[in-house]
Amino acid sequence: MGPSRAAIARAAASLAAVEGLDGLSIGRLASALGIPKSRVSAHFGSKQELQLAIVQEVARVFTEEVVRPALAAPPGLPQLTAVCEAFFAHLERRTFPGGCFMAGAALEMGTRPGPVRDLIAAFQSQFGALIRGFAAAAVGRYELPAGEDPDRLAFELNGIMLAADTNFVLHDDPAVLLLARQIVRQRLGGGHADEAG
Repeated sequence: MGPSRAAIARAAASLAAVEGLDGLSIGRLASALGIPKSRVSAHFGSKQELQLAIVQEVARVFTEEVVRPALAAPPGLPQLTAVCEAFFAHLERRTFPGGCFMAGAALEMGTRPGPVRDLIAAFQSQFGALIRGFAAAAVGRYELPAGEDPDRLAFELNGIMLAADTNFVLHDDPAVLLLARQIVRQRLGGGHADEAG
């Protein structure tokens, strides 16, 4: 008995992280796994179905590693801090080669209309809304200045995370994540960027 659909999707995600969603074919995946193409085709009838399964698997992993730890933190500023930290830890663990899979997939598929692009866009929107909700709760609990705009703050924090992702992938330097953590801490009122750790 060969690998399960879930196991194939997980392996496909790691491969697509390097080769791109569009660059990965059923034949290439079968070859990498050392199983017949027909076995992969039995689980995924088309390249698009495979791509959708990969995005769903990546979303599941991201939810497990980034979203759940954030939701487990106390409401407000602790959740806002936790979601950033969980994202940096996700990068640090090198869960997927090439950093944040969704960030890369959004750029790769963003100009290609269809269900794969729509699924990635929905995921990104949900993550942005999650950060915004944490920011709004922090403002509502008077943990951030009353004039703080949750939409703008969520955009800024997302930008810091994406910059950390890009630079960490390009330079493979943990100092990038240290800097990103310091910037987040300073932005959220928890210290200065020149502090250690």
